[in-house]
Amino acid sequence: MPWLLSSQLDYVSSSPSERQCERTAFSFYCSVRERLPVWLLEDMRCMEVFCWDDGHPRAFLPSEALLYALIHDHQDYAQYLLNRYSVSALRAPRCSYCCCRGSGAPHLNIAVRYDRLVILGMMMAALKNCGEQTKRQDYLDSCGGCSHVADAGKSAVQLAVELSHADSLLLLLVEGARPDGLDAALQRLVSCDVSKRHHAQRCLDYLLLFLPKPPLLQRLQDEPQRWQSLLGKKVFSWLQGVAPPPLLLQALRSLMQFGADRISLLPDFLQLHSW
Repeated sequence: MPWLLSSQLDYVSSSPSERQCERTAFSFYCSVRERLPVWLLEDMRCMEVFCWDDGHPRAFLPSEALLYALIHDHQDYAQYLLNRYSVSALRAPRCSYCCCRGSGAPHLNIAVRYDRLVILGMMMAALKNCGEQTKRQDYLDSCGGCSHVADAGKSAVQLAVELSHADSLLLLLVEGARPDGLDAALQRLVSCDVSKRHHAQRCLDYLLLFLPKPPLLQRLQDEPQRWQSLLGKKVFSWLQGVAPPPLLLQALRSLMQFGADRISLLPDFLQLHSW
């Protein structure tokens, strides 16, 4: 499937029963892709679709169905699964290739990679009902995942920075995800295509907005003139630890308390890139 490494697609099933499970799963995948009605998809998942797990067939899990809904942006089905199964729909499925226990937050990473903002918002709402703040934070910042899965070892925030998906990044940061990836954001800013420069700049701005204390970065010390020119003297001095945060940054942080959407409504000279 799309979230697996290409090398895993050559995997050949070893038994007729396993191949039958794969056929039912693929049929279900196509049905979600066609965005069939929610009730029909749930009937299929509960009665007709099976997954091969540790030598035996088993029912297709809600968390596996949510991955399909994410890939094909079936918002109604995603909403149903999250309303019906809550955070259990966000559990990492077990890897079908090495049979290792599921880990990480593959649903977050898939939502970021495919830029599914609406479903990502639904997932954030479901996480608020998680109860324990520690578990919620661990999930948001998870970098786990089986090595067979694409984006393994990356948090959703890091992936959003890598792909310059600024809106997804802002949503994650507003919900409390750790603002990792400043060094990667700086590198992305100077290495990306001109067509993506604006989105890379927004990602950097959002990270700075949520960063409590900037880490000391070697690249800033190696080329101070270059980065001061790109970032501005005030931001550069703050990142170097020789000055307090710019006043505009502090004002925007205060404004954030009333909702992240307020920032996008500001005039251009008060936007983050004007620092």
